[in-house]
Amino acid sequence: MSGNTITQSATSSLSRAARELELKRREFDLAVQLGCVRTVPDEGGGGRRVARAEIDRVRSEDGFPEALRERVKAVGTTQGAALMDVTTARFTRLARLGLVVPVTFYLNRYRAVVWLYLVEELRQFAADERNAAVLSGRTPEGLRDQLETGLDLRPRNWRGRHMGFLLRQTEDPWARAAAVASLLDALQVAEIVRDPYERAYLNRFRPERASHGTPDSPAAQLASRIMTAEDPDEISWLRADLGQAVAEARELRPAPRPAPKASPSETSRLVLSPPVASRPGPEVPEARPVAERPERPRRLLGWLSRRRNA
Repeated sequence: MSGNTITQSATSSLSRAARELELKRREFDLAVQLGCVRTVPDEGGGGRRVARAEIDRVRSEDGFPEALRERVKAVGTTQGAALMDVTTARFTRLARLGLVVPVTFYLNRYRAVVWLYLVEELRQFAADERNAAVLSGRTPEGLRDQLETGLDLRPRNWRGRHMGFLLRQTEDPWARAAAVASLLDALQVAEIVRDPYERAYLNRFRPERASHGTPDSPAAQLASRIMTAEDPDEISWLRADLGQAVAEARELRPAPRPAPKASPSETSRLVLSPPVASRPGPEVPEARPVAERPERPRRLLGWLSRRRNA
């Protein structure tokens, strides 16, 4: 067994790892996305797992578990505004302008999107003197104009952050291409990846999306829109990235294809090939089958016999 191979006995499921690291599941998921906890592929193909050595490493860090919880602590708009000492309206404007970037989201019971932001990043933004102009006073005119046009960069910035997380999870070229494809709708992917076998191979590596309600429910459809690129320029660079990623993956490992079928001419040669020559022997005339005469009706034969005897 190589030194890089981690057996099932040396790893833990994500749920068990979260318990051992004293984190709620949402906190644990953020810890994984931020690189605080490293995961490895499950040898049995069951997703991701956490190595026992990784759990021991995190538990041995100074200040565990409070320090780890603080690194993954995320808050919504109201708490974020209070933390930065601004109104909720101003905080929302900052988020829509992309000045603060959400780390995750969820849908509440009213199917409203709730964006969450890392506390650590909000504190850093508020402490930076270069941001003083947007934290107090009137919003600069150029930024106001963007807001009036309906600008909202929260979904796009989250998608960019999420793709970065997906790319850090793997070095496989097809999995990296699938990470890019996961942010485009199926039509966009089909236009870039025209080969159906390559598209099928991409789907094998497509990352699983978080569940937001039952499939095809209004909540699931809303979440799907957030997870799919909509802005023309965003779609443009994702398409370019996907084309390049698939080209690189194709050179390293072509997508599998079914074995080619034998052509009709090859099949006929196999079926009609001449027999192996045998030793010479006496020629035997070929017996030709004698065609059977059709049987006449018995009533007609009896009638003819009686006419001859009369």
